[in-house]
Amino acid sequence: MANSFDTAYPSVDDLRTKAKSRVPAFAFEYLDGGCNEDVSIKRNTSEIRDVQLQPRYLNNYGQSSTKTKVLGMEFDAPFGIAPVGLQGLMWPNSPAILAQAAYKHNIPFILSTVTTMDIEKASELTEGNAWFQLYNPVEDAVRNDIIDRAEAAGCPVLVLLCDVPTFGFRPRDFKNGLALPPKMSVRNIMQILGKPTWAFNTLKYGQPTFENLKPYTPEGLNLKQLGAFMDRTFSGKLNEEKIKPIRDRWKGKLVLKGVQSLQDTQDAIRMGFDGIIVSNHGGRQLDAAQSTINSLKEIAANYGDQIEVMMDSGLRSGPDIARAMACGAKFTFMGRSFMYGCGALGNKGGDHTIGMLKTQFKQVMDQLVCERVEDLPKHLIT
Repeated sequence: MANSFDTAYPSVDDLRTKAKSRVPAFAFEYLDGGCNEDVSIKRNTSEIRDVQLQPRYLNNYGQSSTKTKVLGMEFDAPFGIAPVGLQGLMWPNSPAILAQAAYKHNIPFILSTVTTMDIEKASELTEGNAWFQLYNPVEDAVRNDIIDRAEAAGCPVLVLLCDVPTFGFRPRDFKNGLALPPKMSVRNIMQILGKPTWAFNTLKYGQPTFENLKPYTPEGLNLKQLGAFMDRTFSGKLNEEKIKPIRDRWKGKLVLKGVQSLQDTQDAIRMGFDGIIVSNHGGRQLDAAQSTINSLKEIAANYGDQIEVMMDSGLRSGPDIARAMACGAKFTFMGRSFMYGCGALGNKGGDHTIGMLKTQFKQVMDQLVCERVEDLPKHLIT
């Protein structure tokens, strides 16, 4: 097949299993877990599998294409790499691995404000094609400077996060004393010693830090002081008053991520957003949330003709991507899947995971006898 991948790891589940064997438990559990009892993370992945698609075998059929347009840009597949915080803690140098792979395969890569690579480096690796997710700062001056840096770096899309008004209740992270750098308890040290490849690469690439925030962080803070500084400096709470100056300042495409309701979609349209990403933060914030696929169905049916509707959270395969597109998504994003790829295969993880998902998705289109991605809704069994 055109998109090559390591056939020893033909699924995201295979990558997850391998990554678990190579990443210290405190870092793997941060990536893998949801919040509270993991109800939402399980609901996301299970309810999307309830979506069924119907082939049309006797259609006049040429060649299927996975190329997709969103926000005026064309990509080689209808999925991209979602923003993930603390990436370098989960696998050293993973933001760079994924940014380079995304650029190679012509799919979007979204950089998080709180990951371990800065905007400027992401732009360099993607030749100005990286999108940037803004975690809203409390201070206007910090907000404006970050936006200006994203513009100077050439980012075509600013993604504004709206679904973190408070931090999720994540029991594993409490038990692990998760911090950046990781808390050096005896338990965590033993975990690191048991994962020599992760430890060696951490030494090679350096201790992960919040690279985007270095210009705003006072020097010499200990971990407790850094945590307090982060709480003071960033607030996930958004309203129209906070969004307006961002919309006025940012000249590129503006996307709202974390939308789960018709009401927030209506407001996003009224405030001038170009697109929304239907998401419940991968089940990491609210353990009583509706699955993203069910939120997507309702939102796309009511407003899909007024704003570009995208989706993340719960997608783990090419068939899942096809299901989401059939339910009305114009594009999809995945976070954990690509991090599992990095944890499993290191520098080859991004390239492998994208190639694997492209191959899986293309097979679904061929099997449905569907030539164009935008025709997938015709194959939805309602």
